[in-house]
Amino acid sequence: MPRWLRSGRVIVGLVLVLGVVACALLAPWIAPHDPDEQNLLTTLLPAVWQPGGDAGYWLGTDGLGRDVLSRLFYGARVAMTVALAAAFGAMLFGCVLAYVAGYLGGWVDWVIGRTVDVWMSFPPVILALILMTGLGTGERNVILAIVLVDWTRFCRVLRSEVMVVARRDYVTAARLVGFSHWRTVTREIVPATIPLVVTMLSLEMGIAVVVEAILSFVGLGVRSDQIAWGQMIADGREAIFQAPWNLLAPVAAIFVTVAGFNMLGDGLRRSLDVRLVEGRE
Repeated sequence: MPRWLRSGRVIVGLVLVLGVVACALLAPWIAPHDPDEQNLLTTLLPAVWQPGGDAGYWLGTDGLGRDVLSRLFYGARVAMTVALAAAFGAMLFGCVLAYVAGYLGGWVDWVIGRTVDVWMSFPPVILALILMTGLGTGERNVILAIVLVDWTRFCRVLRSEVMVVARRDYVTAARLVGFSHWRTVTREIVPATIPLVVTMLSLEMGIAVVVEAILSFVGLGVRSDQIAWGQMIADGREAIFQAPWNLLAPVAAIFVTVAGFNMLGDGLRRSLDVRLVEGRE
């Protein structure tokens, strides 16, 4: 069995993340109701275990009589789509620049480094809100905004690691035997930095879920005809005392999802990073 599968953090994180992914993929089949179906006769129903609850609506209904549990499942589809697409986009953009800067050094590293410094001087959430104001709402624009904001996380952290690896003896030996720059980076440097990239990718997915929820909460995220956890929170705050699960359910979903990604990332870092493994041994 691979070392990373023996980590409790990885297993718990995988279970949580795969559970959310399963809810997203199976939403059309496991959702008890149409998430957009309105019934003004059953508005603000409490959860099934509370007085006045209806067994047909496990987590109750919102102010328009829509089933909260069904909307929660469909909201997971948007959250997972944004998390995967935005995290991979930010990783690709940031990692390419990090490998170029860390390996070549010199003026190339200086230009990329100063660009990262300037870009990171803006508060990430504020910058994402500004970008969404210009781009407009929509799932693709949310993904693009997160990529444009968060590529700097990958670039800054990975650049430092690439600079360390590029100075190791086996990389120098590869150059001496005639390896091209491309072959040196792809054969010697990239494999050594994969554990860090995987860890950052997992953590970035959790960040993307939170950012998407914030943008949807303020009305700058996905379109109004799509279901998102941030929109559910915005709707639920208006009736928090009459139907608290309208607010608590999407908050709990975000918490579980982000916790799963964070535990997965931390577990992978502890399992794949040779320095941490050797330190424990």
